[in-house]
Amino acid sequence: MKTEHDPSRARRVVVAVVGPTATGKSDLALDLAERLSVPGAPAEIVNADAYQLYRGMDVGTAKVPVAERRGVRHHLLDVLDPVEDASVARYQTQARRVLDEIDARGARAVVVGGSGLYVRALLDDMRFPGTDPHVRAALEARAEAEGTRALHDELARRDPEAAASIGPANTRRIVRALEVMELTGAPFTANLPRQVYVRPTVQIGLDCDRAVLDARVAGRVERMWAQGLVDEVRRVEALGMGRTARRAVGYAEVLAALHGETTEDAAREAVTANTRRLARKQMGWFGRDPRVRWLDAQSPTRVEDALAAVAAADARVAAAGPVTESEPDEADTGAPVRRSLGS
Repeated sequence: MKTEHDPSRARRVVVAVVGPTATGKSDLALDLAERLSVPGAPAEIVNADAYQLYRGMDVGTAKVPVAERRGVRHHLLDVLDPVEDASVARYQTQARRVLDEIDARGARAVVVGGSGLYVRALLDDMRFPGTDPHVRAALEARAEAEGTRALHDELARRDPEAAASIGPANTRRIVRALEVMELTGAPFTANLPRQVYVRPTVQIGLDCDRAVLDARVAGRVERMWAQGLVDEVRRVEALGMGRTARRAVGYAEVLAALHGETTEDAAREAVTANTRRLARKQMGWFGRDPRVRWLDAQSPTRVEDALAAVAAADARVAAAGPVTESEPDEADTGAPVRRSLGS
């Protein structure tokens, strides 16, 4: 695969701060941005939280206020109106362009966010082939006339690996696999995401004991209510909210209360419960990635430990030499075992 870097220039390792909500990712990202800045090229932060893309959705997404960003330049915050539906494919294009621009300035990029799909779309070899309504309609008509088994047999001939992973009765996935093959001219499996960085990267994960994380979540929800979450949701809805924005944790529950479907107290309890559930889902997502370097969110040395991980990644990239046209950018191919912190 082609890299997005000029082989003649030194490769700067992208730093990604990931992990569950309420673990302090934004604070660590700011700390790292300050420490990784060099004269004339201050480090810059790139958002990888799907809901922080939205203008006006500040309190409920725990967006760092402008006055608290320590002068660090932030990208991809407040780039969508809530009435728009977020697109991970569009985010990938925009965010990768931002990384190129940061690199061209000679600066370090610090990616931060808990939206696992967005993080992977930005950093990994993940492709979005798109759709064609005419191709899909033709395949669906064939499935109706010939039967799903006939399409699965065709998939087995053209991409045995894909057919083995898709059940012969799953019409929707079979049609999608054949559609992608028709559009790309490549096997469906060639378009599946791979855990291969498209540029040198080190991922720093923050985790903590489950009881501690639950308490942090409860405290965050209390602060959100004190900071005016209900008024924010009312204001955003009045301006228009699309399907994506409406289902965000914190917003969906408050909307239910505003529409008389539940009480405000019940909504607050639901936000707390659903945020805890989200944190566990995020941990499951990032915990499956063996490349993440996990740190205890409560550790007093977490900043120094993160900087050490960045320095080690920088050293590996420097030792690897210039990247070639066919070589994937892979700053960290190790598979450290994730520490269990009370999960």
